Amino acid sequence: MDMEKMRLFFEPKSVALVGATDRKGAVGRIVLDNLLLAKDKRKVYPVNPRLKEIEGTKCYPSLSNLPVKVDVVDFVVPPPVTEEILKECKELELDRIWLQPGSESEAAVAFCDENNLKVVHGVCVMLN
Repeated sequence: MDMEKMRLFFEPKSVALVGATDRKGAVGRIVLDNLLLAKDKRKVYPVNPRLKEIEGTKCYPSLSNLPVKVDVVDFVVPPPVTEEILKECKELELDRIWLQPGSESEAAVAFCDENNLKVVHGVCVMLN
């Protein structure tokens, strides 16, 4: 992956976290907490259709409900859910996708490649 592409992922102004959760210890909560604590002050939009908020941070039921077009969509959901929500990413022209370990599949990566979505996978965002 070239450096310009990586910069777009490592220096976003906004991130949607699909699969954010209020369950302490769950990957979706650990990643959310890490993103919210980032020193770069990026705006984080948790996405989970079952929650209204997580620790005072508004949660959105879907990407379509976000108030802005985010720079990166980060996934922490099972591969079948990822594969469905990637279709929404394409429709909304959200083209920077981060598939956390466990959320990716060959079909998801292929969908991204076939639809000109820039994708990072196999690497945890918390290494950022």
